[in-house]
Amino acid sequence: MTVTLRSLRPGDEEAAVRWAADPEFCRAAGWTVGLAGRVVRRHWQGIIAGTAPDFRRLGVEYGGRLVGYVDLAGLSVVSGEFGIALGERALWGRGVGTRAGRLLLAHAFDDLGLHTVTAEVHRPNLPSHALMRRLGFREVGEGGPDEYRGERVPTVWYALGREDWAKLSP
Repeated sequence: MTVTLRSLRPGDEEAAVRWAADPEFCRAAGWTVGLAGRVVRRHWQGIIAGTAPDFRRLGVEYGGRLVGYVDLAGLSVVSGEFGIALGERALWGRGVGTRAGRLLLAHAFDDLGLHTVTAEVHRPNLPSHALMRRLGFREVGEGGPDEYRGERVPTVWYALGREDWAKLSP
């Protein structure tokens, strides 16, 4: 099946409500466990409205179904911070995140003309470190502690430049 990215649209908040009902996803994605559906809906309706000029979230579709999202946060004319979450746990480890990540990087470098994309990964999150390496990111430093799965843990910063992306992309 094909992975695609698309703009978020009204109704997508229902997928987020479904994902928020999965405590394991919430812990992995840094979402608060047990949030009421109305709270998740309201939050996502704001994201769908797209009112933050320095933040872009796109939906990840797999087989025509919204299964997650990718982000560019702290977006400027030269850089942005990469984020990704797959709300459908059955798809974890099956290459959907890698394909979605490549699509977001193509958008960041080719469409938006960014020079650098960064990412921050919690030290114990081994699958996300592997994803960063598959996408071509390089480790560039340590970050401060942040909460991950209920614990304060160190983070690792990654970066990928436009020139390195051009060498990697087909």
